[in-house]
Amino acid sequence: MDFAFGPEDEEFRREVRDWLAGHLAERPKDGVTARRDWERELGRAGWIGLGWPEDGYGNRTAGLTRQVVWAEEYARSAAPPRSGHIGENLLAPTLLAHGTPEQKQRFLPPIARGRELWCQGYSEPGAGSDLAGIRTSAVRGEGAGADAGAPAAVRDAGVPSPVYRVTGQKIWTSLAHEADWCFVLARTEPDSARHHGLSFLLLPMDQPGRVEVRPIRQMTGTSEFNEVFFDGAVARAEHVVGGPGNGWRVAMSLLGFERGVSTLAQQIGFAEELGNVLRTAVATGAATDPVVRDQLVRLWAELRTMRWNALRTLGGSGDRADAAAPSAAKLLWAGWHRRLGELAVRVRGPGAAVGPADWTPRRPYELDAAQHLFLFSRADTIYGGSDEIQRTIIAERALGLPKEPMG
Repeated sequence: MDFAFGPEDEEFRREVRDWLAGHLAERPKDGVTARRDWERELGRAGWIGLGWPEDGYGNRTAGLTRQVVWAEEYARSAAPPRSGHIGENLLAPTLLAHGTPEQKQRFLPPIARGRELWCQGYSEPGAGSDLAGIRTSAVRGEGAGADAGAPAAVRDAGVPSPVYRVTGQKIWTSLAHEADWCFVLARTEPDSARHHGLSFLLLPMDQPGRVEVRPIRQMTGTSEFNEVFFDGAVARAEHVVGGPGNGWRVAMSLLGFERGVSTLAQQIGFAEELGNVLRTAVATGAATDPVVRDQLVRLWAELRTMRWNALRTLGGSGDRADAAAPSAAKLLWAGWHRRLGELAVRVRGPGAAVGPADWTPRRPYELDAAQHLFLFSRADTIYGGSDEIQRTIIAERALGLPKEPMG
């Protein structure tokens, strides 16, 4: 791909920098309310949905180079992590590709305005990387949408509306504790198996007694992930994307949107982390070790390679090799980030295993940046599709090797 920033892109870069600098200075402290307010601020300025192929939903669209500019400048500005990423970058492109006109008009404007946040209901305790093994069920019921217990998002002004009642469990659900809606992959044909008989449903989270969210405390002490339990939770039948039974096709399409321009912004964060590790290595004297120097140089070179590879694949032609490009990219950055976490604690020395002096049993200590990087990056090769699954995808979709037989 011939990728270069032109004068108009650089002018756009200055606009982005100025806007971020002005609005971040006025941003209140972190917290759920502050994050929601920040999403609405982005939405009012039209910054949500730049990569959508269509406008008219309250968003403005931008070409590929300007999408890259926005993603990189957002990362450089140290702006807060996005709460609306799942709706903007996963669900919205999926609706634009597979949704009905009514679904687009209902769900895209609130995403573009930052008013509705989403989470993804895919993985289950017995079906993580093996997504086709999900057991969450959804049973269709006629006229159940008008019952008194149905949430306002489901009721239709007293007019009975066909619904699905969803029962089952999802796990590792990012931001479920903040989300207004969840897109759920569920089995709508009881006797179906594997990728057959699945549907892609849009389900409101505000259903007390029917939707329960339990945060999962991680090694880092934080709880970005959650368990979600559905006990007869209600989703409108017209909120099935792609039609009943076509959930696998829609779900696989969504996963293709998961890695794109956002990976470039991710790499800006990686570069900052690598810089911190390098400065620590110099300060502690670890950089005098030739093995450490070799690791630092390798990590720097690999990060540059990942950037140019990401830029190249953004303009892919859609052939078989391109179909596996997201999996190759995931393998590259997950292993890279994990090795960086290991080096981060190595260059710190014994102090990397020590918490702050004012720690007490009643007030658990907080990890510093290097400790957090080391522990959190342990999961990089697992979440978002494990390394084993990514290698299988590459083998089948790029190399044309026979599929693994089902047991």
